[in-house]
Amino acid sequence: MLPPPISRLEEVARNLWWSWSPEARGVFRTISVRLWRETDHNPVLMLRRVTPDRLERLSVDPDFLKRYRSLLRTFDRYLTRGGARDASALSQYGSGYSAAAKIAYFSAEYGLHGSLPIYSGGLGILSGDHCKSASDLGLDFTAVGFMYPRGYFEQEITPDGEQIAHDVELDIPDVGIERAYLPSGEPLMVSLALEAPDDLLHLQVWLVRCGRVKIYLMDSNLDVNPPHNRDITRRLYGGDQEYRLRQEIALGIGGVRVLRALGITPTVWHSNEGHVAFMLLERLREAVKSGSTFEEAKALVRGSSIFTTHTPVPAGHDAFPFDLISRYFWHFWPELGIEKEAFLGLARHPQVWGGADDLRSSMISGSSTDAFNMTALAMKLSAQCNSVSKKHREVTAAMWPEVAGTDEGKNQPSPLIPHPSSLISITNGVHIRTWLAPEMEELLAHKLGRDWAEHLDDEAYWEDVHDIEDGAFWRTRQTLKTSFFSFITDRMRRKWFAQVDPQHSRDGSASGFAARGMMLDPGILTIGFARRFATYKRATLIFKDMDRLKRILSNPLKPVQIVFSGKAHPADEGGKQMIREIWQHALDPAFGGRIAFI
Repeated sequence: MLPPPISRLEEVARNLWWSWSPEARGVFRTISVRLWRETDHNPVLMLRRVTPDRLERLSVDPDFLKRYRSLLRTFDRYLTRGGARDASALSQYGSGYSAAAKIAYFSAEYGLHGSLPIYSGGLGILSGDHCKSASDLGLDFTAVGFMYPRGYFEQEITPDGEQIAHDVELDIPDVGIERAYLPSGEPLMVSLALEAPDDLLHLQVWLVRCGRVKIYLMDSNLDVNPPHNRDITRRLYGGDQEYRLRQEIALGIGGVRVLRALGITPTVWHSNEGHVAFMLLERLREAVKSGSTFEEAKALVRGSSIFTTHTPVPAGHDAFPFDLISRYFWHFWPELGIEKEAFLGLARHPQVWGGADDLRSSMISGSSTDAFNMTALAMKLSAQCNSVSKKHREVTAAMWPEVAGTDEGKNQPSPLIPHPSSLISITNGVHIRTWLAPEMEELLAHKLGRDWAEHLDDEAYWEDVHDIEDGAFWRTRQTLKTSFFSFITDRMRRKWFAQVDPQHSRDGSASGFAARGMMLDPGILTIGFARRFATYKRATLIFKDMDRLKRILSNPLKPVQIVFSGKAHPADEGGKQMIREIWQHALDPAFGGRIAFI
């Protein structure tokens, strides 16, 4: 229990706004630098661990109270300011933009902060940054996803370079998440039938506050559910093909029902990747049930739907055999007033069988056949489809010519496609204040003004950045680089001390953090590769010409070092082999300790 004079620290800690507020992070760090580091910058957990006497001292400390009150003023001002901050400025993003739009955003993962491990890679990071940016812009934006009790695994690397995955149960009281409630005060719950009417899945709902945006996360871990249904939301990207289908039915259909239960009526529905595309089918069913014909319902759903596709390889697009779809959706085509073949045709696309996701590369090879493809479903039922770069748009148009519906290079619908989609490219950006270091923020604030973050898309404003002397940027960069290497050293030391087996600690591997090649030098050019280890990301490409690489790294006048980091999905043997290969290179004396895997 926090002392009354500082009681709102808990409120700030449970809103992820703090994660992109240097002022908030500074206040939490002041409470206990040691605990701030030990909890990996998780203020909820830190407040649970800090001693009562320390909190009592802070509650009467004039300097701390001054910072605390300043923080609350900033926090309250952020939460209570108006809607979209400048509708006229935002209109530049499209002639159809409306500041009054109510946006529903569906994603299988959200990368918001390390304390909430419900993401695995770039897809989740993009989702998290979308939520944060929507909050900053004041958009009417509601996000829907899953609360995975086991999140994504923690990584251990054996002395031989083998990745071991450790599932860790999420301790809800230790993170910024709370139960969601209806306006009536009742806990928010939804249910849906899966394979049969009596195969009922019940979902409780959690709430994550992300600035002014609310993220609703469904959870099937309820006593009322049978064991096979309790596990549906247990972990991210787990299980076999049928497990994935049941999971995606819960995500898409259950997510729509969560919004309906809350009385939220979106005008725009955004599907972030095909995992959530059953949301479109549920909305079709709703529209037909309300009296629309199937064609009218399809036009209604398409006209209010946007889809973003991410993956440039076929294996990264979920697809399910028609017989499996028929078992779970046998009631859908009668409710839509169409024949079974027409229903399956909504997502028909050739597929090589084996895996539903590029995270699991242990695919069973086989011949190409038609399948119910979630990306095809989303493209056919969305008025606009986004690829995530110009090059990705080219790849996507080639992969999906019959549903992408674009003339090469024109972003125009093809009249030859029955249900054409406008495929465009949107090069991904980031939420600046999440990813910009406090030291760099301070440099910009000193040179450009404290309100620089309010001018991110003002090109004229940013002309002044050229007036900042190169030396200022370079000194800040070097400070951050030194901090990075100190972080590596400190984390390794902590993990070594945590080892039970002394031999294990001498090998340098640790649960959740491992390193090789730790003869790094903060004074030389450092290349970082921190990505999910999937084969198509080609982490080992730099080793193609070994002799040339050795010459580059060992150059006595211009040496270079490489730091690798990332996880491979536990079932992705190709990704895990890449980690083993890099690990062995880090041990190779010929590289002089200038390759590290963390």
